[in-house]
Amino acid sequence: MRIYLDNVGCRLNWSEIELLASELAAAGHTIVPSPDEADTIAVNTCAVTAQAERKTRHEIRSLHRKNPQASLAVIGCYATLRPETSAGLPGVRWVIPNLEKEHTGDLLTSNAQSPTQADEASEKLETLRTRAFVKVQDGCDNHCTYCIVRSLRGRSRSRPVADVVHEVQALVEKGDAREAVLTGACLGAYGRDLRGGVGLRALVEAILADTDVQRLRLSSLEPWDISETFFDLWGDARLCRQIHLPLQAGCDRTLRRMGRPIRTEAFSRLVAAARQRIPGVAITTDVLVGFPGEDQAAFEKSYAFIEEMAFAKIHVFPYSERPRTPASRLPDQVDLETKEKRARRVRELAREHRRRYRRHFVGRDMPVLWEKQRQDGCWAGWTDNYLRVTADADRDLLNQITRTRILSVETSHLKGEVIL
Repeated sequence: MRIYLDNVGCRLNWSEIELLASELAAAGHTIVPSPDEADTIAVNTCAVTAQAERKTRHEIRSLHRKNPQASLAVIGCYATLRPETSAGLPGVRWVIPNLEKEHTGDLLTSNAQSPTQADEASEKLETLRTRAFVKVQDGCDNHCTYCIVRSLRGRSRSRPVADVVHEVQALVEKGDAREAVLTGACLGAYGRDLRGGVGLRALVEAILADTDVQRLRLSSLEPWDISETFFDLWGDARLCRQIHLPLQAGCDRTLRRMGRPIRTEAFSRLVAAARQRIPGVAITTDVLVGFPGEDQAAFEKSYAFIEEMAFAKIHVFPYSERPRTPASRLPDQVDLETKEKRARRVRELAREHRRRYRRHFVGRDMPVLWEKQRQDGCWAGWTDNYLRVTADADRDLLNQITRTRILSVETSHLKGEVIL
């Protein structure tokens, strides 16, 4: 079979897609680069917000228009939340919820006759990105009142340390990726369900000690899952200097209604500790505006705290009601116009802080992992603290880490010069 894989959503979804790609290629199927070449199209979906649901439906319809003959599989969170709607979308043959996701490869190919050997194009499967997403945990035991992840993905469950270490080292030995990104629905909860009290810190230490990975990046960490001493791990320069700590609101009263077990004072101390121990670290975050009961005074308080934190990047979301969540039943729902207005204000602030953060690195030499060559010939890649860089070069830089001098701040990225 010729299969096209697509994704809507988070890094955890990407890691699942990469694993599925590896399984299908190993079974002799070909992963094709565009939907119009496929017999089958599989989309790993998202339903964390109403906007994510809209994007999922739009993507499925778009894929069907591009290749009406292909059979479509809707996988993951949207399939779990809206199975009937998923089945009714054009071209959809399979609806595979999260609890059945690990069987996706078998379901897609159950009626296919596998070749006796893999096609030449599939013998060496390249990862979908130069940064390989390694899923180490799934599910969530938190009780945030606005969030549907707990009901979509179930309770927290972790992979054994040895399995993760083996996967990361296998990626290194194959040369598929220079950077491994540890992902999970609630990454900071890693290991709590394992025997022996193994936690995320122990996992990171094992990867750094027992693999030759050049870069290790952590995805989102709930701030109550780590302590200030956690940042001592960054004594190893292979750990990427980006830490994503979801704030959601900078007002304690709103945080209480959200069911988030942290307050702004503790969050501020954690950020200060990270910046003290990790020079140049990028602290990134999520902010949810217009939560039920967030009046103008609460929003202004939240805005002031966000301004004080000076995040390197912010993902801003207007609150959207999720089915079966406690927040959907709260009084004092905020109207759409107010939510959008507040989101615009926070995004404007986020853009200014992002520019300020990037300006700190002009004139410095930084390692850049090159991800792709653009149509204009420039190479594009990422620093370890997650800054987008472009540079001209007369050699192939794909999946290489090079020392690069940062020359200027452009609208959406930094301009650099590769230092040979």
